[in-house]
Amino acid sequence: MSDQTRRSVADEIGQRIPFASAGQEAMVALMRTADVIRWTLGQGMAPAGLTLQQYNVLRILRGAGSDGLPTLEIGNRMVERQPGVTRLVDRLISKGLVQRARSEGDRRVVRCTITPEGATVLADLDAVVEDADKTMKEALGAAGLSRLIESLDVLRAALHVDE
Repeated sequence: MSDQTRRSVADEIGQRIPFASAGQEAMVALMRTADVIRWTLGQGMAPAGLTLQQYNVLRILRGAGSDGLPTLEIGNRMVERQPGVTRLVDRLISKGLVQRARSEGDRRVVRCTITPEGATVLADLDAVVEDADKTMKEALGAAGLSRLIESLDVLRAALHVDE
């Protein structure tokens, strides 16, 4: 998007009065941007019949390798907090993309792994994420992306999200 077509968040949401503070404007702009990113990626996941949360579970399990992960650990690694991780996994199992099995070492532990079909679907969706990555690089440049990542890290730490 060029600077000529760029609009402020106030214009996008039809805000008629100024924001009370720059912090409030930044929060609204961040939430609006996150929504646009989620919507864009969601559109790319839809043809595969996946939600962004299901995609995230598959991504996590691909990274975990053949050992897989317990459901609780999947939940801890999710990008967005998700109370219903078991339901997400159940849906992926019903699609044949994930499997669940008891651990050989400790029968109390149930581990989830991505199936070969799940890995194929995920590999096909890598292009969707690569397109979004390319757009971000083109819009912000390497230095801009670096500053954005650093600013978001600082903000999350200030909000104590990781506790």
